[in-house]
Amino acid sequence: MDTDSESAPAPRAAEHSPDDERREEEILDDISDVRWFDAPALVIFAILFFIVALQFFTRYVLNDSLGWTEEIARYFLILLAFSGSIICVRKNRHIFLEFLHPHLPRPVLKFLLPALQAAVCVFFAYCGWLAIELAMRTKSSMVSVDIPKSVIHYAVSVCCFFMAFFALVRLARLVRGRF
Repeated sequence: MDTDSESAPAPRAAEHSPDDERREEEILDDISDVRWFDAPALVIFAILFFIVALQFFTRYVLNDSLGWTEEIARYFLILLAFSGSIICVRKNRHIFLEFLHPHLPRPVLKFLLPALQAAVCVFFAYCGWLAIELAMRTKSSMVSVDIPKSVIHYAVSVCCFFMAFFALVRLARLVRGRF
């Protein structure tokens, strides 16, 4: 029997070829989904980075820490979290529990997903309203800088209303059947 006529199984290709690695790099380098809505979060991140670097430099290099950097960094971290949440809502990247909906029939999902998204819209809008109420009640200023704390609460409320807006956009897409 001729062994050349029988086809032996082809050797397995390597798991990752150079083309795959290039595609992965392109995916990681792709910033085409960055919109102008993302600019405030990027600016806040850059400012926060500068403040923390300044705090590190003055504390560990000059051995004389600036008093305001820790408090301002804390408030910028709050702003970064909420402005980053706008990006997550816009891209539909927030964490949610998926243990039930993959097992539900499509007709049930057609009604359940918009109902849940409507609840998300209401939640974010209500959080924005609560942040405004809190800002109106807050009369104190920051400890190290003479800026009212209500500024932070108003910024958080604006972020919550933007999250509600993008959740509403997602709800409109779900209702139109594009999910």
